[in-house]
Amino acid sequence: MQHGAILCGTVNTPVFDLSLGDYLAELSMRVVAEGRVPPDLARSWGAPAQVGCRFALLAPREGGSGGFLRLVEGSRVEGYRPLASHGWAAFEMTVRDAFALHARIDRSAFRVLGAPRLVPGFTNFIPFQVEGRAGEVLYLNTVLESRMTGLALPVAEAEVDRMFIAVLAAADRAATLAFHVEALGFEEGETFTFPYSMINQSFGLPEDHPTTLTMTRVGEMPASEIDQYPEAATFRPRSPGELPPGNALLTFAHRNLDEVQAPFLEPPVVREGPLYGGRRVATVIGPSEERMELVECA
Repeated sequence: MQHGAILCGTVNTPVFDLSLGDYLAELSMRVVAEGRVPPDLARSWGAPAQVGCRFALLAPREGGSGGFLRLVEGSRVEGYRPLASHGWAAFEMTVRDAFALHARIDRSAFRVLGAPRLVPGFTNFIPFQVEGRAGEVLYLNTVLESRMTGLALPVAEAEVDRMFIAVLAAADRAATLAFHVEALGFEEGETFTFPYSMINQSFGLPEDHPTTLTMTRVGEMPASEIDQYPEAATFRPRSPGELPPGNALLTFAHRNLDEVQAPFLEPPVVREGPLYGGRRVATVIGPSEERMELVECA
């Protein structure tokens, strides 16, 4: 429960049963809690239309270093295309062996967007990228060296382990960064500029087109990667009263909700269960329409 730690990423899926089966079978996860979204929780997310929808809270099947992934049942959204709109673009998770996982993963469950390879300029990890049935994008990384430009990256303790970075597609990188620093109390990390193949492919840009991104962190722990998206990017379409489709919501630990300099969608309340642990919880929305559920550390 360290301030700034990613506790959970939530996927809003119109094919709940299929998505759940994919995560259990292909990404070696297990269900630790399930049920239907209660009214107060749906309201706290700004998603009152999802009252009574099914959810499943998942964790690594064996071992793991902590953290969850949550599936929530939602509606299909016409016009939604992954990696083309502002908001949470991808969840970055640490895996034991990217090459082995890539070789065995069912391509009908997760469409491979990029095969495992070293990224130019980054020697600390080997990533590959997949898209799930809900249009969610996962970056699955094998960490080779745990140290990276002042950051400590987690080495996987399970075949598919915790999420350690959330990729945010920003309409205005500087404004979004300022919100995460000033309103949430995270820290500004390194800024990088390089050709970002996933973005260039999504928008039909030249291979050498550069993207600038800035990391946020708390101490040596990474939090978000804030990418400046092209002008062609739009705000994400969503069904009225629901979470955004695909990568929908990030749950962060926060040291003190009374210090948050942003309006909550609903006042903080104490919530129980494996994710919340009897702590106060509330949700905010950032400048790029990124929803962030904050769980108080105290």
